[in-house]
Amino acid sequence: MSTPSDNAPAAHSAGAEESRPSLAALLLDPSFWADWASVVGLVGLVIVFGIAQPVFLSVANLQALLLAAAILVVLSIGQTFVVATSGIDLSMAASVMLGAVILGLVNAAGWGILLACVAAVLATSAVGFLNGVIITAGKIPDFVVTLGTLSAITGLGLILSGGEPTMVGSTFLLKLASGSFGPFGYPVWVAISAVIVAHIVLYHTRFGVHLLATGGQTESAGALGIRTNRVKIAAYTISGLCAGIAAVLLVARIGSAEPLINTSLLLNSVAAVVLGGVSLFGGRASILGPAIGALMLTALVNGLTLLSVSAFYQPLAVGAIVVLAALIMRYQK
Repeated sequence: MSTPSDNAPAAHSAGAEESRPSLAALLLDPSFWADWASVVGLVGLVIVFGIAQPVFLSVANLQALLLAAAILVVLSIGQTFVVATSGIDLSMAASVMLGAVILGLVNAAGWGILLACVAAVLATSAVGFLNGVIITAGKIPDFVVTLGTLSAITGLGLILSGGEPTMVGSTFLLKLASGSFGPFGYPVWVAISAVIVAHIVLYHTRFGVHLLATGGQTESAGALGIRTNRVKIAAYTISGLCAGIAAVLLVARIGSAEPLINTSLLLNSVAAVVLGGVSLFGGRASILGPAIGALMLTALVNGLTLLSVSAFYQPLAVGAIVVLAALIMRYQK
C-alpha cells in the first residue's frame, strides 16, 4: 500500500504537468504571439520568400540582407533603452542625419576621418543628452521634446551643409563598408557587438535594473532611491550614441553625408522595438527581440524587392505589421 508521502512526488509531477499549458493553448494565447512576434514573423517571411523566390535564400542575398539590417539593428537598440523608460525618441533619424553631416564637414575640413567619426558620435550623443535633460528638468512629454528636436536639428543639418551632400572619400570607411571577417561584413560585426554590449548593460549591470525599474514604476523607483531623472537622461544619451554609430555606418555605406532625413529609419526603429516585445509602457525590454525585429523588417523589404513589388507598397506593409504588432502587444502579460 502506498503512503501519502510516496505519492507526493507523483502528485507534484502531475500538478506540474497540469499547470503546464498545452501547445494548443499556448498558440491561442495572444501573449505568446506578443512575446515571439519578431521570431515568428522572421521565420514566416524566410519560408514564404524562400518558396516564392529561391534567390532569397542564396548566401549572397542573406549576406546583403544582414549588411542592410546592421544600421537598423543599432538604431533599434538605442530606441529600446528609451522605450524601456516608457519614452520614445522621435529625433533619432534626424540625429543620424546630423551626425552624417558633421562627419562629412569635419572630414572635408581636413581633420581626419577618425576624428570626424568621433565628432559625429559626440554630436548625436549630445543631442540625446539634451533631450533627456529637457524632458526630465522641464517635465515635458518626451514625444513633444523629441519632435521639437527633430525639427531643430533637421534645420541645423541643412544650415551646416547648405542642403548639399558632402562626398566622403575614405579608405577606412570603404573598408568598413566592404570588408568582412569570416562570413559577415564589418557592419554586421558592429551590430553584433552592439547587441552583446547592450544585453550586458541591460541585464547584468545595476544601471539596467534601475532602467527597467524607472520604466515600470517611476514613483516607486524614486522611493527606493533610484535617481530616475539621471537614468532617463542616460537612456536618451545611449539613443544618441547609437544614432552616431548608425551615422558612421550610413556614410560608409553610401560614401557621402546626405543632409536629407531617411524617415523610414525612425518608423522602422520603433517598429523593430514593438515587434521585439518591448513594452511601450516601459519596464520590460530585451535586446535580442528588437534586433530580430530589425532583421524581420529588412527581410520584408528585401523579399518584396526580389518579388518585384513596387517600393510604394513597402511602407504600407511595414505600417500594417507595426499596427498588428501593437494590437497584439495589448495582450502581453
